[in-house]
Amino acid sequence: MLTEPTLTSRHEDGRDIPLLVWRADRPLLAVSSAPLGGGIGVRNWVVNATVPMSYHRDDPAEHLAELAGQLGLDGPGVGLLTGVDVADVVARTDTGVRVWATVGLGTPLQAAESAPVESASVEPAESGTRVGTVNIVIQMPARLGDAALVNAVATATEAKVQAIRELGLAATGTPTDAVTVLCPVDGAPAAYGGPRSTWGAPLARAVHAAVLAGGPGLVVPWSQRHSA
Repeated sequence: MLTEPTLTSRHEDGRDIPLLVWRADRPLLAVSSAPLGGGIGVRNWVVNATVPMSYHRDDPAEHLAELAGQLGLDGPGVGLLTGVDVADVVARTDTGVRVWATVGLGTPLQAAESAPVESASVEPAESGTRVGTVNIVIQMPARLGDAALVNAVATATEAKVQAIRELGLAATGTPTDAVTVLCPVDGAPAAYGGPRSTWGAPLARAVHAAVLAGGPGLVVPWSQRHSA
């Protein structure tokens, strides 16, 4: 399964910028909306990398692959980006489901707003911008079928929205949220991942608890905390 994440950093643009690294002791099946390693497939690691709010690269997958190479990570993996300081990761566990979330709710929106704001992988402005990305990494203790994995993404999103509403925001998320669900490749696959299923219910509770714990207050972007 995944190890607990290691907090490390890389030297980039004259600064030491933090990132979290999860390594799997054996390959895991994953579904993800991440820039690197998105889709469904076998993955060996996960990286959640802080970037400055001035981030302007238009090749985030290539950038994350470079970071993975610097870290000596082998095989396919999942790479996420955020303006949040990933040292502020929140972890929660429920019935064997382990969830880690980095929560920035400074740019809340309703998914079906009449005029949604177009956005890149990270909010581009440096000055006066509140960080707004929620990255969620979920480890399931049992094998999920492909449909159940997709269902688990929906369940995690519903639980995130529930937490955001309880935090007092009329929002469904931010423009740049991402979720990754990982499970063993072996075993009889569970058919369901909905919020009342055997594994979807604890997933929902753990995601809700992590976002609720990580969301209160204004999260200051890492690059505004650590200006060059």
